[in-house]
Amino acid sequence: MRRWGSASNPLGSALHTSRCMFNMAFAMPSAVAAAPTTQHLLTLAVWALLIGKGAAQEIEADTQNLVTDNVVVVEGEVATISCRVKNNDDSVIQLLNPSRQTIYFREVRPLKDNRFQLVNFSSSELRVSLSNVSLVDEGKYVCQLYTDPPQEAFATITVLVPPETPIIDANKDVLREGEEVEFTCSTAGSKPAAEIKWLKGDEEIQESAGNVEEDPREEKLFNVTSRLVLKVSRLDDGLPVTCQVEHPAVKDLQTMKDLQAQRYLDVQYKPQVQITMSQPQGLTREGDTLELICTASGKPQPNLIWKRVDEEMPDRAIFTEPRTFILESLNKTDNGTYRCSAFNAVGESFEDYVLHVYDAPTTTPPPTTTTTTTTTIPTILEATSPTTEPSAHDSRAGTEVPRSVDHAVIGGVVAVVVFAILCLLIVLGRYFARHKGTYFTHEAKGADDAADADTAIINAEGGQNNSDEKKEYFI
Repeated sequence: MRRWGSASNPLGSALHTSRCMFNMAFAMPSAVAAAPTTQHLLTLAVWALLIGKGAAQEIEADTQNLVTDNVVVVEGEVATISCRVKNNDDSVIQLLNPSRQTIYFREVRPLKDNRFQLVNFSSSELRVSLSNVSLVDEGKYVCQLYTDPPQEAFATITVLVPPETPIIDANKDVLREGEEVEFTCSTAGSKPAAEIKWLKGDEEIQESAGNVEEDPREEKLFNVTSRLVLKVSRLDDGLPVTCQVEHPAVKDLQTMKDLQAQRYLDVQYKPQVQITMSQPQGLTREGDTLELICTASGKPQPNLIWKRVDEEMPDRAIFTEPRTFILESLNKTDNGTYRCSAFNAVGESFEDYVLHVYDAPTTTPPPTTTTTTTTTIPTILEATSPTTEPSAHDSRAGTEVPRSVDHAVIGGVVAVVVFAILCLLIVLGRYFARHKGTYFTHEAKGADDAADADTAIINAEGGQNNSDEKKEYFI
């Protein structure tokens, strides 16, 4: 340690000299005290000069700036503390632990802890490393510079403790579509408290609730628990639910993968049924072979059953496997609704196929053009029958409207033609009735001026003698 009043410490020497002279000035005998006043003034001036010189040296000592840095380190790794001095005048640097025990005095280590090792020592820096850091090493370390007064700077060591591997649990192992499941993820022994993130597949999901509490094993550590509630559907079956822990002490990708846990969703759901027609290609006509394939997806694997709704299945029906239905030599008695039903432990569903058997194709002779009547009737049929060709596939639920020409359509067209002809005849009859011819007779000519009938007869032109000359004209 630096001795006060030594050559290396002029401030201490000046203070010591000033004190001595001050004591001498006041310890003089009374005779000397009665000396002229100028002698006392000279003594006081010398004392003031020495005090001023010491103060200047103290200000110069304060310009030696001591700095250090805080340290954040993961448990088990190495922490490095650096005490640095600017404008050092060879003052002594030492490092103290949080208990104010000297770790290093210059380059000497009084503390018997081999985890502390000297990294660098010079007039401007004292750098020390601490290996295998633990929670007990946390606290404020003191960098001290021996000046007058001594300078101190504090370096705080913060120890991060990574969390333990998380544990995930669920209240149900097997779910049914529409049910809810609650997942719980917990991790212990972290500092600071870890954060838990949930993923369903690659989609991040917000947690339902979370809890942080101190670890009973160590008051500085924390245990974290997170809960997630999900309502599942058939699309969730087989997806992983991941509980991923994040912590500032973990930056390595492999370590991050180790800090996650997964559970796979096992979702059961009732079947979905679909019927497809593999043959014939086009319309189902008399004599054709019908082949239907029923596919169903469900969990557990569903069972399939074919049946005919409200009627018995034809004897010619063939089932090559549970999902394939074949009916050969179709005829109109096969018309009806055929249903494929699928069921499992969750539920049952079905789909219907409505069969409509059309007439077998026939060759139609070309229309004659010998008369006007025969050439106009097909034109009327074509114009009034937009459903002359049926669709390529029968519809479900009985909504099919046949598009082939049948007797009802032909009868309707003939009735329309007959009705039009009758209307035309009626119109012509009324026309001729309104425009009939007029005719003239010579009977009672001049009878208009007679007073009575007898007079009219007498005055009639020609009288009775001209009765044979009556003539009628019809136009």
